[in-house]
Amino acid sequence: MLVLAVAVAALWPVYVRPRVDAPAPADAIVVLGGAHDGREELALRLAHDGYAPRVLFSNPYEHSALLNRVCHGGYRFEVDCFDPDPRTTRGEGRELAARARAGGWRRVLVVTFTPHVSRARYILRKCWGGEILVVVAHPRITPARWAYQYLYQSAGYAKAAIEDC
Repeated sequence: MLVLAVAVAALWPVYVRPRVDAPAPADAIVVLGGAHDGREELALRLAHDGYAPRVLFSNPYEHSALLNRVCHGGYRFEVDCFDPDPRTTRGEGRELAARARAGGWRRVLVVTFTPHVSRARYILRKCWGGEILVVVAHPRITPARWAYQYLYQSAGYAKAAIEDC
């Protein structure tokens, strides 16, 4: 029990209270795939408020009614959806890097949820050297989901440590 308590405490600033950024003007907003937990709505609101002229949605889902609506909606800003290869944060980082190089981007806003912030920042920085500001949607996370996220994100970190972009 003591080991578990120490592990939870040690990883608290990584998963529960990671450094998040305030939105700032950027070349694009990139929404990482995951649970439809408010990140899509947050990204659209940021674009509507003028933070970026385009929003890229990672769409690794076979069928998502929400993303189908988002990807084909009519907006005053550019919306593009992509299927990352591989269908992981690493694939999202590769897509971000390719588009950033092609478009000459210098700063992006990345939207995800709290437990994924630190690992996403780590992986995306392996792929692209520009400025990455991470903002979060704030879904309700149950204690069971927190426990799962501690394990899932830790395994993801271990995998990312041995992979390049």
